[in-house]
Amino acid sequence: MSSRFLLAFSSIIVCFRLVIGCSTKPDLTSDKPNIILILADDLGNNDTGFQGSTLIKTPNLDALASNGTIFSDAHVSATVCSPSRAGILTGRYQQFFGHEANIPPHHLGTDTTQVTIADMLRANGYTTSIIGKWHLGETYSYQPNSRGFDHFWGYLGGHRSYFAENYPEGHHMAVYTNRTYTPFTGNYFTDTQADTANAFIERSGDKPFFLYLSFSAPHAPLHALEEDKALFPKSERQVYAAMVWAMDRAVGKVVQKLKELNKLDNTLIVFLSDNGGSPVNNSNNLPFKGFKGNKFEGGHRVPFFVHWGNKMNSEKKFDGLSSSLDLFPTFLAAAGIEKPADLPLNGVNLLPYLEKTKTGNPHEQLFFRKELAAAVRDANWKLIRLDDFGYALYDLSKDPYETKNLISEDSEQAHKMKSALEQWEKSTVKPWWNESKPWQKVTFDIHVDLIKNQAIRRLSPK
Repeated sequence: MSSRFLLAFSSIIVCFRLVIGCSTKPDLTSDKPNIILILADDLGNNDTGFQGSTLIKTPNLDALASNGTIFSDAHVSATVCSPSRAGILTGRYQQFFGHEANIPPHHLGTDTTQVTIADMLRANGYTTSIIGKWHLGETYSYQPNSRGFDHFWGYLGGHRSYFAENYPEGHHMAVYTNRTYTPFTGNYFTDTQADTANAFIERSGDKPFFLYLSFSAPHAPLHALEEDKALFPKSERQVYAAMVWAMDRAVGKVVQKLKELNKLDNTLIVFLSDNGGSPVNNSNNLPFKGFKGNKFEGGHRVPFFVHWGNKMNSEKKFDGLSSSLDLFPTFLAAAGIEKPADLPLNGVNLLPYLEKTKTGNPHEQLFFRKELAAAVRDANWKLIRLDDFGYALYDLSKDPYETKNLISEDSEQAHKMKSALEQWEKSTVKPWWNESKPWQKVTFDIHVDLIKNQAIRRLSPK
């Protein structure tokens, strides 16, 4: 059976699921909320004002967060970019469909049998757009316009220059408008993302829209405008601070456009980072240990807030164990869309927690795995498993920085969490691709160094 036939057949299955999942009488009016998902790239946990930073300035994000709900124990499902995004858009643990590591350029993409948030919202009357970074596949069937998005402006790979640069057509850093090659000639990519987002919002008119504003910032390369760097003359992280400032400015532009069009109160806005901050861009994940690519809290615990105008009477902070997997069912609930019975989402609808009709943890446990390293959160307990090394167990209520390994002191808790991880792994499949052996070795060494509380020996194979 040809791969072309399989892709066509999988598309038919997706369409059938969407048809049976749609409302019998779809409400296409503007009463449905607009939905904006804002995703930062490699943003440190401590690198926004609403998370406590006094050095990194984010006034527009802070204003949204102060009028919304900040999630203090929020996690993404992966500690690197591509699988994290696959989990967000499908609402499923990406290990269940083979998307466990970053996609190599010109390779496969997110399993086309998986239904995306954009698929569901578009089938129920929404106009859908992604602006910025994709990183879920470069060939035709994996591109945004094949995965539920009416509109795409951005690049298909994992990073690119922030300045005008004519990558050739077909390059994973080249910019496209839908499927048309449109080389980036703007002054600064982050600012152009905001302008493109605002143009989409205006074109949407009275029809509800879903905007996935997928920032490059503050992912490397460290590129910033001179006027933005000048705002942080004494900072040891001058370029990084300027990149985050530009991202915040872009968010402010979008919010201003919503206000001008009288759409802000009827727009559900979610902001988070795709994974923990990276040492490469000088981010700061304090007060947590670890960073992008590893299973300590700094690798997958991220800044996260929800803002919905005056629609909710919610607490300013929510401490329950929550996940980026929760966005899919939350968006469906906000839009009044019934989840198809055969759509196996792993997330939880957060609206009852925001409305205070439910309390406690949306998740009893959360699971993480990439190749040699895996982890599970169970309330305030954390278990990390490193193949060919062993286990580490931490009580985050007493040791939030994960310094004291209790694996030999609490065998009962360790056994419970090992069993839970093994049970979860029964639903995973063999990864469709893996990172290179040199990178796997670096990741292994970093985990060993962190478990032993010793200096990191190296951050790359070089």
